[in-house]
Formats: sequence, structure tokens, C-alpha cells
Amino acid sequence: MGADALRELTERNDVPGMQAWLAEHPPHVIADELARQDAVTAVLLFRLLDKDRALAVFEELDPPDQQNVLSGLRDQAFRDVVEEMDPDDRARLLGEAPAKFAQRVLAGLSAKERAMTAALLGYPQGAVGRYMSPETVLLRRTATVEQALARVRARGADAETVYTLPVVDDQRRLAGVVALRDLVLADPDRPVSDLVDPEVPRVQATDEAEAAARLMQDANLIDLPVVDSEDRVVGILTIDDAIEIISEADTEDIARQSATTPWPGHYMSVSVAQLARSRVVWLLLLIVAATLTVNVLQVFEGELHQVTALALFIPLLVGTGGNAGAQAATAAVRALAVGEVRTGDVLRVAWRECRVGLLLGTMLAVVALAIGSLLVGVDIAITVAVSLVVICAWAAMIGSTMPLLARKLGIDPAVISAPLVTTLVDATGLIIYFLTARVVLGL
Repeated sequence: MGADALRELTERNDVPGMQAWLAEHPPHVIADELARQDAVTAVLLFRLLDKDRALAVFEELDPPDQQNVLSGLRDQAFRDVVEEMDPDDRARLLGEAPAKFAQRVLAGLSAKERAMTAALLGYPQGAVGRYMSPETVLLRRTATVEQALARVRARGADAETVYTLPVVDDQRRLAGVVALRDLVLADPDRPVSDLVDPEVPRVQATDEAEAAARLMQDANLIDLPVVDSEDRVVGILTIDDAIEIISEADTEDIARQSATTPWPGHYMSVSVAQLARSRVVWLLLLIVAATLTVNVLQVFEGELHQVTALALFIPLLVGTGGNAGAQAATAAVRALAVGEVRTGDVLRVAWRECRVGLLLGTMLAVVALAIGSLLVGVDIAITVAVSLVVICAWAAMIGSTMPLLARKLGIDPAVISAPLVTTLVDATGLIIYFLTARVVLGL
């Protein structure tokens, strides 16, 4: 039975049918369906799950959807769920929750879980300390393999992961890591220090979470040790959390590149009003920016009166320039996000994209020259062709450098969205077009 079947079951209030549907589907599918429901239906479905399965489903939900579910639970069920959450997942939930909701969560925790959660919440928003797991098995470098495995068996049940094990000295400073696989395969009497990888990457708890997650991606790590300012281990960032961090960052970048404000929660559960609010501010700003185009047309009104055929190609030129700029901006934001370019590369990127734009413009100009000569004559066709070359080069250069300059100024590069670049290129492209017309047509 698919999602449509679940919708029919909820509409008929068929509790046995809903229980059967929930039993047949994995936690991530159930979580997606809960996120699509209104708050009352989501809570009803969640309460039909047994305790272990309910926790697995709950961990698959995004924080806004977790809030909706928790808000509909009675006190004991509420406490049971929040107590069983991993500390890093709980900190992420509370970091996005209203103060009253956060107080209710903290009040329902045991002293141990409350202390771990409070420690994570003490790190800055967006820091890797908010996402790391403080529950990790630490090994002494002076221990033997047999002693290390005994410690893993004794402490591993409470840890989020045991696949990568930090090795520390007597002051808890990180000496390196050892893989569980290496421990299992090694001679029991062999010292752990012989198996340690001392060159493993590490990050400080105050470092940016996205940078840490990208580091794991680049280095092909499944776990990343997190240390404090004195290099003492305070936790570990796991691959599942790194994937969530990258996914959230990419989602935010995509939203900003399309000139919207990121919205919390599942798309299908967000209200129409919330979606409109996430878009209206940018649209208003772009309307103001678009007045530049109107002003340019007013300045060159005389040229349009003399050669009215010039107006025929305005949509083609501004559209092509805007698209070329948007392509370059998107490529630059992506390259910045994955570390392929740095802010110091701005001149190299500008020169590279300028050449790309010239090549693209030349290819398009050949087509425009051929078609334009047949429709409006050679002189105007040459004007359009030359304008295309210059506009494409200019648009690609502007689109690629604006995100890098934004990063250098401490602004999120994704804010330099494709629509913003397009609007700027529209106005400047028209200036290029009419100046070219003055030279070629002698206006």
C-alpha cells in the first residue's frame, strides 16, 4: 500500500488499517508521510507506533516536524522520546525551537542527558559542536588491544559509533584514531599505539559545521574527531550527521540562489502563507533593482526612436546575458561550497569565466548574425552579434566574481542569487547594446 492508501485510511479513521500500513513500511518512509500530514494526524500516526519503532521514525524527521509531533504528546510519552534521543539530535531540535518548548524538553530530561545537551547548546549556532556526539569511546594509547576491546564492549552500547575510536594521552589530548577493524584483527597483546593513525584530520568544536562536513567528504571519513582549544577530545562527528549538514547547507544555497528565504520543515507541510513570505521580500528587492533597466531605456530612448528595430532584440540580449550570468554564479557558489575555489582566486576565476563568456558569445553571435541579416539587415545583425559577445563575457565575469567577493566580505555567497545577477546584467547589458549600436550604426 502506498501513500494514497494511507491518505484514504486516515480520512476513514481506519485505525487497524493505519497500524497495518505503518507495520509494512520502513522508518524513513513513515517519517516522510508524517511530515506531509497536519499536526493532529501526524501525532495520531506516531502514537500508533511501538516505542522502538517510534524512536526510529522520530529520528528521521526534521526538527520542525519533530516539534509538531512532540507538542501533541502527553508528558510521559514526551519525556520518553526526548530522553532516548541522541544528544546532538536533541541539541539540533532545541536550537530551532521556541524558548517555552525548549524549557519543556530540558525539564523532562535526566540530569546526565540535560548536562550533555546543555554543553552542546553552549557552542555557537552553526558550529560543529552543535552536531557532534559527546558519547564516544576513548582509548588510552598505552593500552593493549585486548584492553581496548574490553573497553569497547563495556562502553560501546552508550556510544553513537565505535567504528572509529579516538586514542588519547593521559591529559585526554588526541593522539590519533584507530579503526575497530584493526583492533579486531590485531594480536591481543599488541599495544594500541602501534595501530594509531596520528595524521587523522580533526576540527575544533567551534569550527563551522559545514566546513567539517565537507572535510569528511573530501577525506572519505566515516567519523571525524572534535577537540577543544587544547586538543582534548570532546566528541566525534559521524557520517550521518555530516550528510545532514551538507544537505541542509545545499538546501539553503538552492533556496537563496532562486531568490527565496529557506523555509523550515517539509515542503508539503509548510503553509501557503509561509511560502509566500519566503519569496516576497526578494521579489520586492528585484522589482526595485529592475528599475535600473527602465532608467537605461529612458536614457537611450532617442536611439530607439531612430532605429525601432533595435527594440526587437532587447528580450533576446537581456535574456541571454541573464542566463549566462546565472550559470556562472551557480558554478561559482557550488565551487566555493565544495572548496574548489577560494576568495583569493577571484582574478583567476574572472579571467577564466571571461574567456568562457567570449567563447559562448561568439558561438551565439554566429547564429544571430545569420538570422538577423535575413530579418533586419546586416548593420543591425552586426550590432546584435557584437553585443552578444560582449554581454556574455561581461555576464559570466560578473556572475562568477560576485559570490567570491561576497564571501570575502563575510556575506553568504548564495545570497548573490541568480535572479540578482540576472537583474544586474539586464541593465548593464542594455547599456552595452545601445553603446554598440551608436558605434556600429553611427547614431
